[in-house]
Amino acid sequence: MNMKEENFAYKVRHALNEKLEDMPEHITQRLERARLVAVSRKKKTAPLYRKVFQQVFAGTSGYFSDNTSWMGKLGLGFPILVLVVGMAGIFHHEQQRQIREIADIDIAVLSDELPPSAYADSGFKAYVIDRSGTGV
Repeated sequence: MNMKEENFAYKVRHALNEKLEDMPEHITQRLERARLVAVSRKKKTAPLYRKVFQQVFAGTSGYFSDNTSWMGKLGLGFPILVLVVGMAGIFHHEQQRQIREIADIDIAVLSDELPPSAYADSGFKAYVIDRSGTGV
């Protein structure tokens, strides 16, 4: 059916639906029989869906189904594992940096490069907080 035929069919259907109440009973019965014959002669159409063999991110609700190979499951799990390991590495590195900065200050105090009276100075406290990110 091309576009003109479809438009004509829609117009006929609309006109018949509008005047259905006014039609005699024998005409509505003939139209019903004609419709049943037309529906029985209609060609079977191809299915409206196709099986997708390669899953993508959109709509992967069954991603971990039995049909997926272990390589397919690893394809999703591996980036997540790399992300977790990377975040743990960044956290560990930042902790070590803070520990080194605090240790440098302690070494300066213990080696007498910094007098103990410096701890009473408010500027030193601001320096320590600014440098290490933690308080004394």
